[in-house]
Amino acid sequence: MTTTEFQVTGMTCGHCEMSVRKEVEQIAGVEGVAVSAQTGRLVVTSAGAVDAADVIAAVDEAGYAAVAA
Repeated sequence: MTTTEFQVTGMTCGHCEMSVRKEVEQIAGVEGVAVSAQTGRLVVTSAGAVDAADVIAAVDEAGYAAVAA
């Protein structure tokens, strides 16, 4: 099990969290997503390594910005 953390900027509410979660969950291999608008923390859990660029692109697709933490 691999856990990767990101810092997301621009989220302000539960709807923001849901949008990010929905996009990141679509990445192949992702098994779990924990995201907090309050802290800006995004934790992605997967069986194997997930490309950080894919996660950052998914967050961008949701309308926010992310960097690997």
